[in-house]
Amino acid sequence: MGVFGSIVPVLTFGSISKRWIVPGWRLGWVVMSDPNGILRDSGIVESIKCFIDISSDPATFIQGAIPQLIKNTDEDFFLKINNILREAADVCYEGIQSIPCITCPNRPEGSMFVMVKLNLSLLEGIKDDMDFCLKLVREESVMVLPGIALGMKNWLRITFAIEPSLLEDGLGRIKAFCERHAKST
Repeated sequence: MGVFGSIVPVLTFGSISKRWIVPGWRLGWVVMSDPNGILRDSGIVESIKCFIDISSDPATFIQGAIPQLIKNTDEDFFLKINNILREAADVCYEGIQSIPCITCPNRPEGSMFVMVKLNLSLLEGIKDDMDFCLKLVREESVMVLPGIALGMKNWLRITFAIEPSLLEDGLGRIKAFCERHAKST
């Protein structure tokens, strides 16, 4: 809630999967500070309550691990993770710049993935983003998510929540794949 939580409405969302980098551990929270009732009076609180009852039914072992996870994680862990993610975001952005058929409109900030535009006009034998992803995983053992899965045809979602050296290797493989499939000029 920081500095402003006592004077303005603040919503804070968090999750185990993102904060502790444990994909699949779908358990999160919402914390609200509403000192003047603005969120309550505008109906936002009721809208949020409608979604709070949605349960992803986290596994018992996940529920059991959470108290120890929270209790035994010091601030240094989060500082290290943030530094690794910041470095990985930079590596990802810079690496993508060297691949002509992929465009990254924005440098990633505050996430673990980036959405990039696939320029099919520069590639030969690639029909769409799904075809790109299937061939990439077969030829280079690199997996990226086709944008169509998120309603974004001919885009790709590249996750960079890994060690930067592994990310560099993966981006190198994507670049090699794109060079092999580049249209002759």
